[in-house]
Amino acid sequence: MALEQVKLFIVRHFEKILVLIILLAAVAGIFFVEDKTLLLNFYFLPVVFASYFLGKRLGVLSAFFSVLAVVSSAIVFPQYFLIQGQLLNSVLRLASWGGFLILTSYAVGGLYEQKERKTLELRNAYIGIIEILTKYIDSFDRYTKGHSVRVAELAMETAIAMGLPRQEVENVRVAGLLHDIGKMEISSDVLQKAAALSPEEKELMDSHVEKGAMLLNKVGAVLKDVVPYVLAHHRYFEDVTESTKDESFKEIPMGARIIAVADAFDAMTTDRPYRKGMPLWEALQKIIDDAGKQFDPFVVGAFRRVISEKVENI
Repeated sequence: MALEQVKLFIVRHFEKILVLIILLAAVAGIFFVEDKTLLLNFYFLPVVFASYFLGKRLGVLSAFFSVLAVVSSAIVFPQYFLIQGQLLNSVLRLASWGGFLILTSYAVGGLYEQKERKTLELRNAYIGIIEILTKYIDSFDRYTKGHSVRVAELAMETAIAMGLPRQEVENVRVAGLLHDIGKMEISSDVLQKAAALSPEEKELMDSHVEKGAMLLNKVGAVLKDVVPYVLAHHRYFEDVTESTKDESFKEIPMGARIIAVADAFDAMTTDRPYRKGMPLWEALQKIIDDAGKQFDPFVVGAFRRVISEKVENI
């Protein structure tokens, strides 16, 4: 559990951690590299990286930190940064380097913000299309109307409770909306059957996972991060032997593990033609009982917190 939380922290703050490591390496170089002026150009690497991936504010902060580190070092070790007898030229050289570094961070940060605005516009358009598509998906099976929306909301809330990065949370939500898209390829007679399915019909119904992944693959790069979640959301936590469990389980993305829990919970609590839905607390207990077997215990722990809050507010 602790190791999983550490991994999530690293994923969430990966860019910031990488920038910090590069900056610290540059600062450490002051003490180990004989010609200190060679380090000046090295500072452009973390600054450009921070500006492009983290935005203008953090990029400029990285530039200021870099300039502060070099100026402080020049004060403490003037013999390494200032040319004897050319104090003014040395100071101007450092000043021009620092100014150009800050201007670079500002310019690259501006490109980042422009890219983010365009990305947001595209994302809003694509989210609208997905929500329309979700209503179309649910119309294929009148007995599970609203199922995709409920799964998406539960999965998103669970991902947030687990502390996943914002982009990962959004991918989980979209995958929740689209996890049953493969049902569009299943006969309506099977989808709307008012009795338990035969083994052959159940096998056909289960094929909606692969069919859905194939449909989403045709969209291209827009939904490439969602496809693995849709493809693996019916896989069991313990669906491998003990000797290969760890290696095989890595193939099940965290998003798929989250959707698996939300999907099962909503299926259990929703009325079907052949059975009545369970109370929330009973379905939650079944999810908890299957932790470590059908479901990832780490996900179940977060899901339990989400449902407990919902029950308290009812």
